[in-house]
Amino acid sequence: MVTKTEVETVWRVPDDLWSFIPVLFGPDKSPGTPGRPATPARVIFEAVVYVLRTGCQWQALPRQHFAPPSTVHGRYRQWVKEGLFEQAWRMLLEYTDATLGIGWKWQAMDGAITKAPLGGEDTGPSPVDRAKSGAKRSILTDERCRAALDCGDRGEHP
Repeated sequence: MVTKTEVETVWRVPDDLWSFIPVLFGPDKSPGTPGRPATPARVIFEAVVYVLRTGCQWQALPRQHFAPPSTVHGRYRQWVKEGLFEQAWRMLLEYTDATLGIGWKWQAMDGAITKAPLGGEDTGPSPVDRAKSGAKRSILTDERCRAALDCGDRGEHP
């Protein structure tokens, strides 16, 4: 039996948070460029957040909310190549530090290794589960237990 779970709050980027990000992406399409209208950067960004938060495959993106998976994945690869996610992370981290303050005096880091049977090429053998496919998740919090850094599948730090 399949259980339907509502994940709408998992991938929506609040307007106040989004207001910082679009300057990095620039225009969706150069004015006067022929062809179909470009998919807005926010739709693509939220689709990437959806994939990262739910762990679904690119091809499993719900079409009623997002662009075609090939469009989303292509733009994602372009943004990674251009370093836009690292720039966005740094910009939001600086904003958070300036407005709320990040307690840099003390931090705590923790991680977990989870099963990832459909994780694709970004996963590797889990050292704790007889070499089955796995993924490592890490998080860094400041002295007030605010997440300062949420590392992805491989625990990489930007």
